[in-house]
Amino acid sequence: MRRFAALFTVIDQTTRTSEKVAALAAYFSNAPDADKLWTIAIFSGRRPKRAVTTTRLRDWAAEAAGIPLWLFEDSYAVVGDLAETIALVLPPARGESDDDLSHWINLLRGMADSDDEARKGLVLAAWDRLDTTERLVFNKLLTGGFRMGVSQKLMTRALAQATGRDEAELAHRLMGDWSPDTTSFAALIEAEDAAADLTRPYPFCLAHGIEDLAALGPATDWLAEWKWDGIRAQVIARGGALHVWSRGEELMTDRFPELARLAADLPDGTVLDGELVAWDGKAPLPFAALQKRITRKVVPKKLLAEAPVILLAYDLLEAGGADLRTVPLSERRAMLDRILTALPGDTPVQASPVIAATDWDGLKHMRATAREKKAEGLMIKRLDSPYHVGRKRGDWWKWKLDPLTIDAVMIYAQAGHGRRANLFTDFTFAVWQGNELVPFTKAYSGLTDAEFGQITQWVRRNTLQRFGPVRQVTPHHVFEIAFEGIQASPRHKSGIALRFPRMLRWRQDKTVDQADSLDHLKGLLAQYG
Repeated sequence: MRRFAALFTVIDQTTRTSEKVAALAAYFSNAPDADKLWTIAIFSGRRPKRAVTTTRLRDWAAEAAGIPLWLFEDSYAVVGDLAETIALVLPPARGESDDDLSHWINLLRGMADSDDEARKGLVLAAWDRLDTTERLVFNKLLTGGFRMGVSQKLMTRALAQATGRDEAELAHRLMGDWSPDTTSFAALIEAEDAAADLTRPYPFCLAHGIEDLAALGPATDWLAEWKWDGIRAQVIARGGALHVWSRGEELMTDRFPELARLAADLPDGTVLDGELVAWDGKAPLPFAALQKRITRKVVPKKLLAEAPVILLAYDLLEAGGADLRTVPLSERRAMLDRILTALPGDTPVQASPVIAATDWDGLKHMRATAREKKAEGLMIKRLDSPYHVGRKRGDWWKWKLDPLTIDAVMIYAQAGHGRRANLFTDFTFAVWQGNELVPFTKAYSGLTDAEFGQITQWVRRNTLQRFGPVRQVTPHHVFEIAFEGIQASPRHKSGIALRFPRMLRWRQDKTVDQADSLDHLKGLLAQYG
């Protein structure tokens, strides 16, 4: 743990990418294989599950520190991070530990089979053997919320430096359905037959938001297509089986049984990249229809009938078992069209339409019609581009529609966490229904630090009631709320839910009575929902 805690300290104390990569590379060069494997797992989203509830941890930490729970809670509100608060309030450890990271992770995982008293004993004993930084790391692992400010891409780059292996090859090896329980460091990173895993997807190629169309050169050098509002996925047909992977490396095959026939329809050794959308037979259904299926492990027949899914494919990553990612997009797309044209007409995969335009003005006109197509905007991809790993500026761009907006009144405020623990940053907004303000959404991003500071001072002076950490405030301030989509929701008092709401502007030029109404929201729902 001492070695991993030292790594955490270096990464936490620098914003320089080069220093973070150097620290990780040194760690991967010297740590035991079991620790290296768990470090890779942590940075690629395969953290151990939470072993103890945060409520229990607060109680135990306050008891161990000899302070009342209210004082611990007030300290937490200031620090903004539970793991750090616990590490700071505990008395000095009476012992020390030379155990490796893997030992402590196995201890945490073993708590799942223990009763509450046994868990408490294990946690208190651990706190009494670790120094402050080691406790902080242990607590973050304990709560299942471990984040270190390092992306998987940076971790892979450091691993490449430490092992001498190609970064793109390592990125591919780290994809798929593995965990420290199912593999070893040698098998995952060093074994020559690692690519034999037939279920493994490729790292996804991602796009940047467009900044300057004029800088892209002639529009004829680019391929344009709709940016669909669905789930990004790779569909893999290898070895007579089908596997469906989300961009978040989640295996979703069982959630989309209508795709199972692709194992037989697609040529063996085919990997498609595309968007999973709910489909009405001619066009995508609203994302809300697909959202009902996302969290379900087993989809009932009624939902399968209401929201059948197809893949709108826009890239071919593998054909006949051959990796095509270095082949220019124009050739990959032509090969994709040939494969899909040969499939039966009722196969649940279609080519995502290419948008024909010879200039940027023509594409701008097409982009304006995106919502009618149930799309979010356009994707623009250079015709000679390879399929990159992750985001690489210059070849793939997303040209999203301008967001929908509505003017709303702030009625509740809550403090943030971390560096924003002393600021009110999380707000609830309402619109008018007659003479009543009806809450309809929450938002916590979009303002500058200076604006958050101003609104925080105002909240403290204008609190009407407190509900735990939430403060009801005088209806006074109007904000322009931007959002990407709107849908009906019986769970909300307003009957409406927004996708990706954020504060676009603090409308200090508007009074509360000038805020929008629920009828206006319903009009947007009828038009765009």
